[in-house]
Amino acid sequence: MRNRTDAVLAAFATIAASAAVVAAPSSASAAGSAAAGQQVFARCAACHSTKPGENKIGPSLAGVVGRKSGTEAGYNYSPALKAANISWDEHSLDQFLANPAADIHGTKMFISVPNATDRQNVIAYLETLK
Repeated sequence: MRNRTDAVLAAFATIAASAAVVAAPSSASAAGSAAAGQQVFARCAACHSTKPGENKIGPSLAGVVGRKSGTEAGYNYSPALKAANISWDEHSLDQFLANPAADIHGTKMFISVPNATDRQNVIAYLETLK
């Protein structure tokens, strides 16, 4: 009887673990809300465009997720951001947006997004920009 109970428990544990993997959010998309992020991004729009190739005070953020830091064509980046060699993903964007000057000493960006929920929402929105 004990072996059968152990086998049933092991099978249940395997099924539960598989369900947890399926239910877990994908690391390819931010945990935030893109719609809420678009609203938060309104604060960023004075310096950053979402249109490809349209640079303002800051570079265009179209296609920023997956791009290497300091590589948007036509934008004059700080030497620090050019040299950072960061691939912008959820983690690196979260870290940078929390405190740009502390993350990359010498960056031109001086505005932060201190609220973690706002950062996740903005990152979710940035993921929609192609």
